[in-house]
Amino acid sequence: MFDPAAAGSAPALYIAGIALAGLCLGLLAEAAVRRTLPQLASEGSTRVGITTAVATSILSALLAFRFGAVAELPAYLVLATAGVQLAKIDIAHHLLPNRLVAPLLGAGILLLSVPAGVTGEAGNLLRGAVGAVILFVFYLFLALTSKNGLGMGDVKLAAPLGLYLGYLGWPQLFYGGALGFVAGGVVSAVSLLKNRGNTPREVPYGPSMLAAGLAIILLFP
Repeated sequence: MFDPAAAGSAPALYIAGIALAGLCLGLLAEAAVRRTLPQLASEGSTRVGITTAVATSILSALLAFRFGAVAELPAYLVLATAGVQLAKIDIAHHLLPNRLVAPLLGAGILLLSVPAGVTGEAGNLLRGAVGAVILFVFYLFLALTSKNGLGMGDVKLAAPLGLYLGYLGWPQLFYGGALGFVAGGVVSAVSLLKNRGNTPREVPYGPSMLAAGLAIILLFP
């Protein structure tokens, strides 16, 4: 069974290499978004591109430190790369485009299938698939029963997050999903306090969901 807690202690040179790879992935992702979704491209291209690439690089280094040299790492690097782009877009446009969310789910299934098949731990992938369904249904219920809260983009994002969290274990799925909702609620409450006379119609939950998921992936034993 894949145990991220036992997979760490990667050498510094390896972590530096993954950080550099993350920087390149961040720049490539920024260019890809500008090409395929130009309407969502941020102003100040150079500054924003460098910022997102650096954020991706830092997350990549942390993931390399957390997991070490394991076959699952590429999948989680994709999560970090896409997650930074999705968070940036959601903050700016209150939108989580299907053209990023769907590939994130597909890439996760594909990249996690390889180590699951090679090691014979197909149960990890099955648990991830079940986790994707559980978190999707959970967020769908929340979206349908709450006012001015979660949007369908957040519901769709829950599926790939459930896959990546569920692959690691049931506790990661539970705490990642719960923490994402709580963090989004806190951000929403703060936003309401800052706009007392002008209540915002929507609060971007995507960044909170992604931050919570990655925090659990990086910190949960």
